[in-house]
Amino acid sequence: MSVTQQQIRDSLAKVATPRGVPLTQADVLSDVAVTDGKVYFSINVDAAEARAWESVRAAAEAAVRAVPGVVSALVALTAERKPGTPKPQQRAGVAPASAHRPAPAGGAQSPMARQAEIPGVRAVIAVASGKGGVGKSTTALNLSLGLRDQGLRVGLLDADIYGPSVPRLTGIHQKPELDDSRKMIPIKRFGLSVMSIGFLVDEEVPMIWRGPMVMSAITQMLRDVDWGQLDVLVVDMPPGTGDAQLTLAQNVPLKGAVIVSTPQDLALIDARRGLAMFTKVDVPVLGIIENMSYFMCPHCGTRSDIFGHGGAMHEAERLGVPFLGEVPLHMDIRASSDAGTPVVESEPNGPHAAIYRTIAGKVRDRLKAAAAI
Repeated sequence: MSVTQQQIRDSLAKVATPRGVPLTQADVLSDVAVTDGKVYFSINVDAAEARAWESVRAAAEAAVRAVPGVVSALVALTAERKPGTPKPQQRAGVAPASAHRPAPAGGAQSPMARQAEIPGVRAVIAVASGKGGVGKSTTALNLSLGLRDQGLRVGLLDADIYGPSVPRLTGIHQKPELDDSRKMIPIKRFGLSVMSIGFLVDEEVPMIWRGPMVMSAITQMLRDVDWGQLDVLVVDMPPGTGDAQLTLAQNVPLKGAVIVSTPQDLALIDARRGLAMFTKVDVPVLGIIENMSYFMCPHCGTRSDIFGHGGAMHEAERLGVPFLGEVPLHMDIRASSDAGTPVVESEPNGPHAAIYRTIAGKVRDRLKAAAAI
C-alpha cells in the first residue's frame, strides 16, 4: 500500500501541541519525506521549549506509524535557540570527566546521568576515527565478524548518520520490520544483527540534518530497536568528535572505543582528537588499529608504504593505549566490501580474515578483562 504525504499530514493534524494547536498548524514541521513506506521529518522548536515538545514528538511518531502502509517512522525534535537569546556561560570543548559524574541530590543533573543499559546487550563498543576516508566502516564490519568468530553474539549499528555505508558493505537492501511493540527488528546477515539509518533512507537522499536531529536519530536506533540478546553491540560512528559521539556516550555506558587511523600524520592528528574525546568522557580506549598500513603488490610481491608505516603503533605507544594490529591496503578487502561480502565472510581462511580475527581476539580479551562480557 502506497503512503502519501497527505496521509501523513492528516494523521499529524490529530496531534496537539503543548498549546493545544494541531501540529500541522503550529509552523514547526519540516518537509515530510515518504519513501517505500519509510517516513521521516523533524519538528523544529525553540530550545527553551524542547522538553515540553518531547511528548509531542513521541505522539507524532506513534500517529505516523499507525497509518496503513507505514513500515517505519523517524521523527526528530530539533531545538534551536532564537536569535538574541543569551547562551549559558560554559567553557569551550568537552567537559572533563569529573563534570560528567552524577550530580549531588538537589543539584543539576549530569549529562551522563541519562545513561541506561540497552536491554539484552551486555557491552556496547564504538568504532571511531578522527577523520573520514580511513576505512572505519569496513573495519567495523570485519571486526564484528571477527568477534562473531570468537563465539560471541554480535550486533552492528551503523550510526554514521551522514554517510551510512553498512547497507552497501553488507549487501542489505531490505527494510527492517516492526515487532508487536512497534520496535524495529534488526536485519540478520552473516550471523550479525544489523541496523542502519541507510535502511530507512534511500542511498541517494542527502542527510542534511542539524545536530539535534542527529542525536534524536541515534537515540532511536539505540532504544527503538529490539536487539535481542547480544554479547557485543559494535557501533560504527561517524568521523569526528561531535554530536553523534557525545550522544552515544551520554545514552549508554560504553565499554570501550576502538580508534581507526591510517599511518600518515594528518590522520593521526585527528585520531588523537578522537582518543582524547573518549578519554574525557570516561570511555576506555580498547586500542588503535592502523588501516591501509602497507600495500603488497599482488604481481611482484613488492611492499610499498603508501601512507607511511607504523604511525599508529608509535602513537599508541606514546599515548599508552593498546595497539591492536595492522590491516593492509589490498584489493581483496576493497572488492569484497564493494560487493557486500566482507572479506572475513567471503574468504574466512585467507590472510586478511586472520588479521581481523586476531584484532577481534584482542578486543574480546580486553572486554573480558574488564568483566564487560
